[in-house]
Amino acid sequence: MVHKKMDIRPAQGKLGIMLVGLGAVSTTFIAGVELIRKGLAKPIGSQAWMGTARLGKRTDKRFVKLNELVSLATPEDIAVAAWDIFPDNAYEAALKAGVLNTGDLGKVADELRAVKPLPGAFDKNYVKKLDGTHVKTGNRQQMADDLRRDIRDFKKTVDRVVMVWAASTEVYREPGPAHASVRAFESALAEDDPSIAPSQLYAYAAIKEGVPFANGAPNLTVDTDALVALSKQEKVPISGKDFKTGQTLMKTIVAPGLKNRLLGVNGWFSTNILGNRDGEVLDDPESFKSKEVSKAGVLDTIFQIETYPELYENLYHKIRINYYPPRGDAKEGWDNIDIFGWLGYPMQIKINFLCRDSILAAPIVLDLALFSDLALRAGMSGIQEWLSFFYKSPQTAKGLYAEHDLNIQKTKFKNTLRHMAGEDLITHLGLDYYETD
Repeated sequence: MVHKKMDIRPAQGKLGIMLVGLGAVSTTFIAGVELIRKGLAKPIGSQAWMGTARLGKRTDKRFVKLNELVSLATPEDIAVAAWDIFPDNAYEAALKAGVLNTGDLGKVADELRAVKPLPGAFDKNYVKKLDGTHVKTGNRQQMADDLRRDIRDFKKTVDRVVMVWAASTEVYREPGPAHASVRAFESALAEDDPSIAPSQLYAYAAIKEGVPFANGAPNLTVDTDALVALSKQEKVPISGKDFKTGQTLMKTIVAPGLKNRLLGVNGWFSTNILGNRDGEVLDDPESFKSKEVSKAGVLDTIFQIETYPELYENLYHKIRINYYPPRGDAKEGWDNIDIFGWLGYPMQIKINFLCRDSILAAPIVLDLALFSDLALRAGMSGIQEWLSFFYKSPQTAKGLYAEHDLNIQKTKFKNTLRHMAGEDLITHLGLDYYETD
């Protein structure tokens, strides 16, 4: 089957990445890009700068870097701006976050000090554990207008812009009347409706300015009828929410293996301890609810409970997150999995993942920024399900279940890039290798 190469504008000039939040994740990302730019580090974990894809048959032995398959921004192309509700520059914020050691930070200290946050849009009702001191004033309409001005000002210094939410988790909310349509949303905005969250102000501002938006937290943000419709109207890509790091990453690796072997699961108990600002925010039950819902949805579609009731219909899935300040950004995730096999005999799996949350998140920030920019340059708009690989909560068309299996997500991701490049999709069928005359 012949695939026509998509008409994609090349990634020429500066790509501006606007970060919402200048905390542990953002400063780790910025420092990493600067270290990579100077040749002092490798972009480990980044699909855009390290990933490869096979093209054609296995016998062809054609493997290319993803940034050779499609045109992507390079380390030299990246420029950064940020908003935050605290005034610390990126170097000061990185020291407080304590993710990277002072030796690494010292190598890029000048570059980090140059990143000074713009005042953030803030409503304490959505992040009850924080007291912002560097915030925008006015009602929601005024804050949205101010965000749009910030974007336009940054656009004057770069060639293209994307936005990534890397700020704290907001309290759990479900869509209301204000989220039903673009008209309803904009009316609610003008009326300073409290059901419009700060994250939605950023997303709205981005989309109205033609800027792709990626949501790194489990907030209700672009996953509403109003902002999905707006993204199509303005021809802007959006994707999912909540970076896939830590414990959920392990679930999407382990659970598909259990399902593929048709091993049953009676229970999956997950608990975490972490001590960074994210942990402090999640100590509030309403913010934890947002994270719990995001993390809990992963197993249901992987296990296909309705298809395999004998194996998974009694699955008990429990999730806990505990704020423990001494641990800092070095999160620890414990999983106990009660499984059963042949004749119903029980077994157990224990996972103890001592991870670094921001180290896992930083390359996702990079990849979502670069591939969202690619989607925009390719003329793709609305929901980009092919970016599900990077999210705990992938976004899909209405009525379509989200695919959480990491292997399926990776295949969808790479096949989309092959499709863009006009290359054959790879199904792994392979029967032609064994055909005989």
